[in-house]
Amino acid sequence: MAMSPAPRWEHAVVTGGSGFVGSHLCAALLADGTDVTCVDDFSTGRRANVAALLDHPGFRLLEADVRRPFEVDRPPDLVLHFASPASPADYLRLPLHTLETGSLGTRNALALAHDHGARFVLASTSEVYGDPEEHPQSERYWGRVNPVGPRSVYDEAKRFGEAFTTAAARARGTDTVIVRLFNTYGPRMRGYDGRAVPTFVRQALAGEPLTVTGDGRQTRSLCYVSDTVRGVLAAAGHGMRGPVNIGNPAEITMLELARWIARLTGSNSPIRFVERPVDDPAVRCPDITLARDKLQWRPLVDAEHGLRRTIDWFRSQEAQQARRAPGGAGAADPAGHRAHPSGRAA
Repeated sequence: MAMSPAPRWEHAVVTGGSGFVGSHLCAALLADGTDVTCVDDFSTGRRANVAALLDHPGFRLLEADVRRPFEVDRPPDLVLHFASPASPADYLRLPLHTLETGSLGTRNALALAHDHGARFVLASTSEVYGDPEEHPQSERYWGRVNPVGPRSVYDEAKRFGEAFTTAAARARGTDTVIVRLFNTYGPRMRGYDGRAVPTFVRQALAGEPLTVTGDGRQTRSLCYVSDTVRGVLAAAGHGMRGPVNIGNPAEITMLELARWIARLTGSNSPIRFVERPVDDPAVRCPDITLARDKLQWRPLVDAEHGLRRTIDWFRSQEAQQARRAPGGAGAADPAGHRAHPSGRAA
């Protein structure tokens, strides 16, 4: 009988591994036979996101702040740097933390990878394109970002992280790749994190008005989390340096998205238009030619199926919360973060 091939990676370190995308990455790597060390300071991540992994023999949880140098208990051959406040509610609340994670955190994660000869994956974002003049956005486009606007702490942290990663590859020969993620959504998002999908789902399930910013004509391109994870791991396993866009080129307006989620939840919630955030991009859509041609990757989960799965997850979280506190009105969202009345940024 032929032996099955060994896993591509023996030991992966995932910074920000208890976050939304990071926790799905940890689970996917473990499922592929890779041991995983999850590094997180829980400033925005949740222990509950990795609770199901704690008993896995290949999983280790290290509570550490990547803004300071950190060590793991065995050499990695893959380092995925996903630590960063990523939602508007988080990076506006933690501006300096966000900038330091994108700079000092990237430096420390790169050093770990370089010292052990590991492959390094930087989680960047479509936000490096800012409010773009090119549409759809290709990796060749340099972007249009306001360096002193309220969103700049996140946008510029990621842009600096890309510059640092590129410099490490050129100057020290560190094996790196940059992935630019577009509007990932799915289970484990937080209802009050300020992003469009969880905000609309939370509001629809609660029977509240769905708050659409501006006139709702601004667009986003939604990529279900399992597709994002496949794309990230495909880039990790390829020799490319990137950057490479990982996202779904199917574009939707925010008003269409709100109406769609209302229909899928069976909600009669009305639409309420609110002020549009400063520097909110008018359009967002990835050109995925590079990922399709080089990685043979494309998204597989269509928006309706992905939204239904996400809605089902939010419903299950609400049911669990209700069982824990019968009759208690939701002071906290399913992520355990306190609810607060605020607008949102898509």
